[in-house]
Amino acid sequence: MDSLMPGEMAKQAEETGIKKVKRSFSKTFVLAILAGAFISFGAIFATTVTAEITLSSSFTKLIGGLAFSLGLILVIVGGAELFTGNNLIVMAWANKRIKTSQVLRNWSIVFFGNFVGAISIVVLMFYSQQYTSGTGDIGAKALRIAETKCSLGFVEAIILGIFCNTLVCLAVWLCFSAKNTSGKILAIIFPITAFVVAGFEHSIANMYFIPKALLIKSFAPEKFWASINSSPEMYENLTWSNFIINNMFPVTIGNIIGGAVLVGFVYWFVYLNDNKKEE
Repeated sequence: MDSLMPGEMAKQAEETGIKKVKRSFSKTFVLAILAGAFISFGAIFATTVTAEITLSSSFTKLIGGLAFSLGLILVIVGGAELFTGNNLIVMAWANKRIKTSQVLRNWSIVFFGNFVGAISIVVLMFYSQQYTSGTGDIGAKALRIAETKCSLGFVEAIILGIFCNTLVCLAVWLCFSAKNTSGKILAIIFPITAFVVAGFEHSIANMYFIPKALLIKSFAPEKFWASINSSPEMYENLTWSNFIINNMFPVTIGNIIGGAVLVGFVYWFVYLNDNKKEE
């Protein structure tokens, strides 16, 4: 067979988690910065390709989801440390192969590194003025996306975060089955496209989507606003406080529940817990 079965996948996921927590701070942090940048590239691709599409909403989202898949493909195939995917480290923790402090250390380093990577791309993209291309449609699309994300209710954001990282970690889980690059890419595309189409919330992607729109709102020139027939005042929910309180905090909670509990713990219970007892 050219793929691993679920039991073997669980063992590989466990060993991967052990390797991740033992990696040095500097290497983990650099790989986390890369992951933040990679997810941002997916966000840039999705925003740009859907900005001027006049097709149905569902088909537009489908195209955006396919484009956004680039981010996780780069993370998995290229090699990087992504906070949401690293929620699967709990499989090794639940099997008592690593300590709680090691899990929290990894998550903290990776989350901050992802933020540094995403914000770096945000700043570079803003000063490139790519958002003003054409008639400003790319910038307008970025503003609409971020406004919607900052308008979510707390519980709503948690639930959307749960669903999102359930699919993201399922994509990572499926990649453990693949023995070649094409198999990993195919394993990634459908779950990631599904979460984008459904409008679920990914904390690391939002580190790009929302700050980028906030910079546009705060510093875009008048000619940009004239080109899209709008003004900063029309995006009243798009604020730094709403970014943190209404989105980043609850979405991150939801992502952890979806990835660590609904995927990591479930597959640990089914495929690793029994083996532990048998030993």
